[in-house]
Amino acid sequence: MSILIEKATPGDAADPRRWYALFVIAIAQLMVVLDASIVNIALPHAALPVSMGGLNIAPKDYQWAVTAYTLTFGGFLLLGGRIGDYMGRKKAFMIGLAGFAGASLLGGFALNQAMLYSARALQGVFGALLAPAALSLISVTFTDSRERARAFGVYGALSGVGAAIGLIAGGLLTQYFSWRWCLFVNTPMAILALILAAPNIHESKVEGHPHYDVPGALSATAGMVSVVYGVFKASTDGWGSSGAWPFIAAGAVLLGVFFVIEARRREPLLPLRLLTDRVRGGSFLAQILVAMALMGMFLFMTFYFQDVHHYSAVKTGLVFMPFSVGIIISAVTASQLLPRVGPRPLATVGALMAAGGLWFLSYVTPTSGYAVHVMPAMVVASLGLGLVFVSLSSMALFNVAPRDTGAASAVLSTAQQLGGSFGTAIQNTIAVSSATAYGTYLVRSSPASSARLDHVLAQVHGFDVAFRFGALVLGVSAVVIFVMVNVDRHHLGQFDEALAIA
Repeated sequence: MSILIEKATPGDAADPRRWYALFVIAIAQLMVVLDASIVNIALPHAALPVSMGGLNIAPKDYQWAVTAYTLTFGGFLLLGGRIGDYMGRKKAFMIGLAGFAGASLLGGFALNQAMLYSARALQGVFGALLAPAALSLISVTFTDSRERARAFGVYGALSGVGAAIGLIAGGLLTQYFSWRWCLFVNTPMAILALILAAPNIHESKVEGHPHYDVPGALSATAGMVSVVYGVFKASTDGWGSSGAWPFIAAGAVLLGVFFVIEARRREPLLPLRLLTDRVRGGSFLAQILVAMALMGMFLFMTFYFQDVHHYSAVKTGLVFMPFSVGIIISAVTASQLLPRVGPRPLATVGALMAAGGLWFLSYVTPTSGYAVHVMPAMVVASLGLGLVFVSLSSMALFNVAPRDTGAASAVLSTAQQLGGSFGTAIQNTIAVSSATAYGTYLVRSSPASSARLDHVLAQVHGFDVAFRFGALVLGVSAVVIFVMVNVDRHHLGQFDEALAIA
């Protein structure tokens, strides 16, 4: 059986470089997370005719600038985690950084939309190598419960706040420079992280002959890509379309084949013991549910600010700032409380707070004031989400054998990506269908009303219904956390001892 042959020595309290290592990992994590949202605000500018500095992208093709990244990122995460286990997590981390920098540069210089989509897909591939290595390095670098809680506090804060920072950065870069800088900005960040990673991060990997489980990797990757692609097709063509379900069905079959393969392999890509453990399984399931609720909120609030209130790209990004600040404050607080009270009470309360904030947001109207209605709802939700992200990030690696840290990290990131993909598609369908039905009702009840006003009212009504769905999903996540993530301070102490012996 494979064992960890080298544990990152920065976990020793006498070595101050462990905090430099965390800074490097934080840069990489922020870059990966915000890249899923930073291009959203820039898309209308990238879609302009070539004569106006754009790539002449049709509205129906907008989604590919986003989905080309999320499809490859979510599809290759499991393989990326296992590669890091055997090749070395530091090496995988640095290769991922270098590749991400190159792909971002390629996308910034894109001459046409095909080149842009290809670059985004490459970003996803290298991000899938980078993200699980980053979380694994935190686990083996920080072995003291209080220090690890602080480290996961940083990681959790960036996981939650990255999407909002991406919207802010996208607005600023697009309005004052060019949409291309939404891609260029990754390159200096990655280069800085590369320079700092070499002396400050220590290598750790699994001993013995590498077992990459190629059949499992192919079936898992193809299955996840097929399901996510099918869901995105449904979000654009409708759930009743014939173009979506064949991909979803094929993906489900491939994922079934994957689990059969994993159950029979001696060195599986995804050890099924990671999923059968109640704490980790609950953490992964809760992460899927939280991501389902969160990503739709970002999408619809962006449309609400720009289409209903006609905010500029910069102002749209800046009004998300309280959300970002709320998550940072909450994550710092959670990192201090986690060793004292354990993750279950923190994450349960956080999920309920987020659900309450999103439910309050579901009563927004076209004339709702930002300071009175929108901002308070977003702040309450963000304070709750910070508690959730820190707790779930720490529990995803609870009691994991050293040889499985890469796989466990990849499963957590995969849960985030798949949850966000499913949530966006489902909530988009709910919003569109609700808006259509409400618009029909308005026309029938008041035929002489303004078509423009009816459209705005119907659009916001669709957002509200989608927010309520998201609030209910967060409520379900609170139940999952309370029932399954039953870890207290005593268990956290056992986790420290296990890491110290590894």
